Amino acid sequence: MTSALTILPDPPPPPTPIGLIAGGGRLPIVVAESLRAAGHPVHGLGLRDQYDPMLPTLCSSFQTAGLLKVGSWGPLLRKSGVSHAVMVGRVDKAKVMYDPWRIVRNLPDYRMISGWVRNLRHDMRSHNLLRFVANELERTGVHLLDSTVPIQDQMAAPGVMTAAQPTDGQRSDIAFAWPLLNELLRLDIGQAIAVRERDVIAVEGVEGTDRMMKRAGELCRKGGWTLCKGARAGHDRRSDVPTVGVATIENLHKAGGRCLALAAGDVIMVDKSEMLSRADELGICVVGVPAATV
Repeated sequence: MTSALTILPDPPPPPTPIGLIAGGGRLPIVVAESLRAAGHPVHGLGLRDQYDPMLPTLCSSFQTAGLLKVGSWGPLLRKSGVSHAVMVGRVDKAKVMYDPWRIVRNLPDYRMISGWVRNLRHDMRSHNLLRFVANELERTGVHLLDSTVPIQDQMAAPGVMTAAQPTDGQRSDIAFAWPLLNELLRLDIGQAIAVRERDVIAVEGVEGTDRMMKRAGELCRKGGWTLCKGARAGHDRRSDVPTVGVATIENLHKAGGRCLALAAGDVIMVDKSEMLSRADELGICVVGVPAATV
């Protein structure tokens, strides 16, 4: 049984100010540039020790906030006149774990402690954590938007997106793997699966796609395998949308993979044109699988 879709607010028209709650990686930069190009003033809220140093230069205002001080995020954004926000970017736990001041800098605030006691300690999966964050922001008058709205041109599209076409074997592997991937997504196990000759090589777990690809390469020394990646049914698009980029292509090639199949409309391709150009250089086929595919 699939989860019910979350009804998200419509994005406001420009020049409405938009808040950008940013973790690490290239994605917050791409989102900030897209919002600015659409005419929105961007008010950044960078998670301490996570965001790219370039991000503040793209924002009309910029503040930092502790990762576990969720109760402060909404009030900080409201002071900048923000009532709608986008939340994107990854969290590098190592930066938190090895910071000598981590205990002081990452003390949870009252709202986080309260949320932990009431709910999160029973279920720390990403969609439950996101629901908690969204509820805390809405309590202060800030509504989280679909994080893919500003970057629709960066989403996986149906069909072959590269010059390289999939072989008959790769098409067969995608058809074989996709129902299995859908089941893994339904069970919230992982977002990717590696296959070759209709045989499962590796399934993504908590390690993430890059480490899973490395493991697949170690298990399948002759290479030529296919990576399939998608999003959980009913996925809450306010955050944690599956993402790939140039590094994904390079890591896939290094591990021996030669085809990348993505759920069309559900996976973000950061710097999409550069990613596809790199795939063509390395001879990797990138395919968008329509959502209706079973």
